[in-house]
Amino acid sequence: MPEPGPSPLQSSLPGAAARFGAHVLGSAQARASGTLPGVPSVPGRPAMPGPAGLPGLSVPSAATVPTASPAPTAPPAPSPALQRLLSGPSGLGTLGLHPAARREEPPVAAAAPEPGAPAAGNPVPGLYHHPVPEPDPVRVEEVSRRIKAWAVEEVDLFPDAWENQFDGFHVGRYMVACHPDAPTIEHLMVATRLMVAENAVDDCYCEDHGGSPIGLGGRLLLAHTAIDPLHTTKEYEPQWAESLHADAPRRAYRSAMDYFLRQSTPSQADRYRHDMARLHLGYLAEAAWAQTEYVPEVWEYLAMRQFNNFRPCPTITDTVGGYELPADLHAQPAMQRVIALAGNATTIVNDLYSYTKELASPGRHMNLPVVIADREGTSDKEGYLKAVEVHNDLMHAFEAEAAALAAACPVPSVLRFLRGVAVWVDGNHYWHQTNTYRYSLPDFW
Repeated sequence: MPEPGPSPLQSSLPGAAARFGAHVLGSAQARASGTLPGVPSVPGRPAMPGPAGLPGLSVPSAATVPTASPAPTAPPAPSPALQRLLSGPSGLGTLGLHPAARREEPPVAAAAPEPGAPAAGNPVPGLYHHPVPEPDPVRVEEVSRRIKAWAVEEVDLFPDAWENQFDGFHVGRYMVACHPDAPTIEHLMVATRLMVAENAVDDCYCEDHGGSPIGLGGRLLLAHTAIDPLHTTKEYEPQWAESLHADAPRRAYRSAMDYFLRQSTPSQADRYRHDMARLHLGYLAEAAWAQTEYVPEVWEYLAMRQFNNFRPCPTITDTVGGYELPADLHAQPAMQRVIALAGNATTIVNDLYSYTKELASPGRHMNLPVVIADREGTSDKEGYLKAVEVHNDLMHAFEAEAAALAAACPVPSVLRFLRGVAVWVDGNHYWHQTNTYRYSLPDFW
């Protein structure tokens, strides 16, 4: 009998809520008897209490996450707690939650590199990261083919002169590396279209393909209605609908969102709209500073980067994986902290790898190394190396909080979602390191 396709997408809220309630009740009983089990500690750190948002558990203060020591030359293996998380859920009835449990085609493994052979490109020295396997080349080729056909034939995304830049982005390799649990190519395409659309908005509205801080708010608001539709009168609705075809960013947003809605649940779609509003708010803050020529304090820059960051990408990992993290579990403060830390760490990766690219572009680009050097009076090199330390601190905090949440709330959808976010973080680094068409490292070592 042939392997059945993915199950119809449906909410796991009732079962998850029941399991979560049982877990909370068990925790309360354990507390009453004085036998509440501790959360596994991360090597090199003190044992951490449970995360916020779960009854009776407390949030570790910032002081409990010590400053990262200088990173070793070779990235260490994940801690035992994190390894348990990355292995995925286990136990009766959880087979279908494993990343490779259901796929539309048999997985084709990439040719294994020679033992010890590094991936293409060089990682930033001292950067804490985890290497990932080379993404499935069959899937990479098919996603790359489909996304270019979509960009050219469906949304007329770019002029011929930009074709090499589109190809050099290697978005197929990026998304396959970040979503190895996607059950079908079409699930991968959901993430790929959204990624390309988001970059079109960034490039054409904000950056070096016609972007400008002047008037950005109006452009972003109108583009946002392509993913969060306008509800207006019959008289004016046709004009709005026509506007969604007015430029490449809006065409891309509208089309990518239409495809996303076919695979997602209403709560997943609303979650994505919220994250995109966060992203657009971050764009506006950066644009305001550019207009006033204000260099933010380091903490202010990091606040902006918590909004202008990759968060919309890892938070759709359940949609791409063909399941749902229920809305009440996604909204838990502990989960929100994990997601925020993941988004912040991956965005600083972008600051570090795109550093020389941005310095070579017209105008002054703000990134974390530049802001640190300016505000803390350091050299360019010292500012860059300090930014590496900031990234490492964020990564350590992300891993500790994810492991703590996995132990405190062992619901299968929570475990799989945390694993998906962790894999996205690693895949994002892999893409930045290996995309030598776009990125090169500064000569600081």
